[in-house]
Amino acid sequence: MNIEARDLTGAHQAAKTRTTIIDVDIHPKSGIDDLRPYLSQRWWDHLKTYGGRQRHGFLTGYPYPKSQPQASRRDSWPPGGGPPASDLDFMKKQYLDFYPIEYAIMNPLSPTGQGDQNSEFSAAMACAANEFQLEGWNKRDPRLLCSVVVPFEDAEATRIEIRRRAGDRRFAHILLRSRTCELLGKKQYWPLYEAACEAGFPIGIHVFGTSGRPASATGWPSFYIEDMTEHASCCQAQVTSLIVEGVFEKFPELKIVIIEGGFAWLHALGWRLDKNWRRMHDEVPHLRRAPSEYIREHIWVSTQPMEEAEEPEHLIDVMNWVGIDRIMFSTDYPHWDFDDPWLALPPKLDENTRAKIFSENARALYRLP
Repeated sequence: MNIEARDLTGAHQAAKTRTTIIDVDIHPKSGIDDLRPYLSQRWWDHLKTYGGRQRHGFLTGYPYPKSQPQASRRDSWPPGGGPPASDLDFMKKQYLDFYPIEYAIMNPLSPTGQGDQNSEFSAAMACAANEFQLEGWNKRDPRLLCSVVVPFEDAEATRIEIRRRAGDRRFAHILLRSRTCELLGKKQYWPLYEAACEAGFPIGIHVFGTSGRPASATGWPSFYIEDMTEHASCCQAQVTSLIVEGVFEKFPELKIVIIEGGFAWLHALGWRLDKNWRRMHDEVPHLRRAPSEYIREHIWVSTQPMEEAEEPEHLIDVMNWVGIDRIMFSTDYPHWDFDDPWLALPPKLDENTRAKIFSENARALYRLP
């Protein structure tokens, strides 16, 4: 190794010792038995006898690649058994203590009941998932912050669950999915936004979901790679709906976090919306500003999976358009496309910018100490 390389390595190691990380997207795994103490006898019997009734089509097989069971890293399976991210001690060894994790926000994907056809069952499962986050994870390691899982297709039940968690600093944000039955700007979801603003919670929109609709505008993909890539177009549709339907005009304090959807599409979406708005402003007179201004004011993004440009400067240009203060670090642990904190960010970012992305932007949004 030459002297210049040794100096760079030394600087990198020194930066590591000064860095703390607030990870806004990890996926601890629970099973239905974990939720048993928090479900009434009625809903436990329902779950065991009938199971869920998801709206999703073409879900007869396992949706993830067989090469990556549970969509997880091969090394994330606990040595004592159980699925990835189900063993706290192993998670500490591999992730929480291995990296300087100050906080990690849990976004549980299943079992949660989100999007279930039976709205009462969905509400019961969401509440149970929240209770297990508190008792099964946060109580054992306070670095693990909870998401408010909500039955988002039922506005009133969602409002009740949000109000139940209001004021509880162990919860970071409200968790939605990107594939909902209708676009999120529709008024049927507005009670959710009202409750979020009342409680002071940001809303995290995580990709995927079982709404019964594909990510594309036309039909179901043949390949997993299509499904993964189409997260961007799905998120574009949701951001467009939130803006054009006037959600941010009605709820000026609302904050949205796009989780695991990338962000290199945001600037192009802003440009296209601005151009169309200038020509067709009379159709949406309730929009008092250019659409890109709503994006910059109300939208935050997580880094994983961050697009990789052929020229690193191009990605940094995009990051500057989005706003460095709107970008928050995420690893997606324990999934197969996990982003290692020390390798994920463009190396040309200065230490101050890296600190903002690694922790300070999330600290400000979630009002963490």
